[in-house]
Amino acid sequence: MSAGRWRLRWLSNQRAILVLVWAVSLLIAATAVNVIGIRIAGGIDSWQAWMAAQSGAFLAWRLLLYAATAWGWLWMRRRLRAREPERAAGQRLLRAEVAAIVAVIVLEASLLMQAR
Repeated sequence: MSAGRWRLRWLSNQRAILVLVWAVSLLIAATAVNVIGIRIAGGIDSWQAWMAAQSGAFLAWRLLLYAATAWGWLWMRRRLRAREPERAAGQRLLRAEVAAIVAVIVLEASLLMQAR
């Protein structure tokens, strides 16, 4: 098998394509929301001022998303632990959990630093 064909083989996986389509769609939607918001606000400075004024609402939204993600993670974790009770599966989950928590802390810390 050629190297180029091997690299693109994952594209034949329907799940990988679906994830790629979702990621691109979210990127396009986020860009569109920002462009529309900038136009409605009358410029980038006004848009940034509006976003700063709404920071409390954005924090509440993020906390809601974190709570929903944690609930989904716990649901998935129980199912996975029932299906794979081995110690190695628990260690993989623990590594993923620590990485996710560190990522959220870094994200929130960077947002807090930007607010200063």
